[in-house]
This record gives sequence, C-alpha cells and structure tokens, in this order.
Amino acid sequence: QVRLVESGGGPVQAGGSLKLSCTTSGFRNRGNCLGWFRQAPGKEREGIASINFRDDGETTYADSVKGRFTISQGSGTLYLQMHSLTPEDTAMYYCAVSWRWCTVDQVDYWGQGTQVTVSS
Repeated sequence: QVRLVESGGGPVQAGGSLKLSCTTSGFRNRGNCLGWFRQAPGKEREGIASINFRDDGETTYADSVKGRFTISQGSGTLYLQMHSLTPEDTAMYYCAVSWRWCTVDQVDYWGQGTQVTVSS
C-alpha cells in the first residue's frame, strides 16, 4: 500500500525558513515523478516543485517559489526546503507521486498534507 506522510509544517514569521519532509513507502518503483503541491484557502491546488525521473531527476519549480524553495529526495524521503517565506506561502502543503506527470490531475497518490502558516 502506497503511503505518503508529510511533516515539518507549522507557523513561521515572514522571512523565515522551514523544511518539509515526506516519507514514502509501499512503492514497487519510485514512479515518474515526486512533487510538492500546495492549496491556500479559497484557491485551487497548485504544483510548486517536482523531481522528474523520466528526465534524469530534473527538478522543476513554479515561478512563485523559484529561487526560494528547493526540492530533494533520498532514502525514501522527499524534502522541500523553503526560505524567504512570505504570507502568500501560507497553505496546506502536500507531497504526491505520479506514474504519469506531476500535475494536479495526474497525481496517483497524495499525502494528507502539512499546514504552513507565515505571519507578517
């Protein structure tokens, strides 16, 4: 059974940093991509970072987080290092795996999410 469990969220002041973790288990293979998504209140879920194994581990980032967030993985855990956080980064953060593409509509499994709240 595939399981994705996020941790590391919490409250943080603007300008601060957080590192999210996502432990993965139950995979027979790692899939085509692992990614981080987020959903703010009243907004749609959006992809923010992914590792694409079909492209030799190429990482991609949404423009809103490029240069501030870094995705990495190792030993069955997916990470998201976040710096220079702003109140606009406040959201529920989800990790996900896809055997197709790391887009919201093609994710195969989601974690339960971890809340990040950035205060000004």
